[in-house]
Amino acid sequence: MSSSNLIRVFIGYDSRLPVLFNVAQHSIIRHCSKPVAVTPIALSHLGHVFNRERLAIQSTEFSFSRFLTPYLCDYEGWAIFMDNDVVARADLAELWALRDDRYAVQCVKHDHQPKSKVKFLGEAQTSYNKKNWSSVMLMNCGKCQALTPDYVNSASGLELHQFKWLESDALIGEIPMQWNFLVDYYAHDESAKLVHYTEGGPYFAKTRDVDFAEDWYDNFRHGASNADSDYMALAEASKRSAGK
Repeated sequence: MSSSNLIRVFIGYDSRLPVLFNVAQHSIIRHCSKPVAVTPIALSHLGHVFNRERLAIQSTEFSFSRFLTPYLCDYEGWAIFMDNDVVARADLAELWALRDDRYAVQCVKHDHQPKSKVKFLGEAQTSYNKKNWSSVMLMNCGKCQALTPDYVNSASGLELHQFKWLESDALIGEIPMQWNFLVDYYAHDESAKLVHYTEGGPYFAKTRDVDFAEDWYDNFRHGASNADSDYMALAEASKRSAGK
């Protein structure tokens, strides 16, 4: 099976919140109409290639390691990277069909000015040009060969997240906003296909009632539908705490 038939998805993994990866993965598999391979970008898997020290400005464990996605694909074919705090509401095959060989990367070109200076788990919130562009990326791996392990280990955060490793911004294509819909930043829109709880999701007390909260809980509960009674009790408790 060629990589064009197999949808390759890499999701950032943070050991502090493993449930986010699990829910994101389940939502993708639940809605996808084509074979999909989901891989966590987990630091515990990358010790042989990723050795940069964590910086205070990093809000997640995969802030920089996400850029190893083309390397992990041997710089061949296409792959999707996405943050872990997302839920798919539509068929990811639709996003996969948007691949355009003219580009090295395709993303939603947000003008994101964060409302808060603090992210989840008390991490600092930073503002910069192209913020959140790299949170969901279609990556044409053969055109991302500048992202070697050495470069990813040494480049600054802005060099990486602002795509300074590309020869030109002309190599950055655009995908519809619905495929990286920033919850509670954009007004509610039922056409959202991949919702992104970038400023805190329903799994935190302070953001329990964010927009699209029920989508996250629905996938959490659905993923546990055949689990034992203790786990289902946890799912029901989460539902009650959300006031649903």
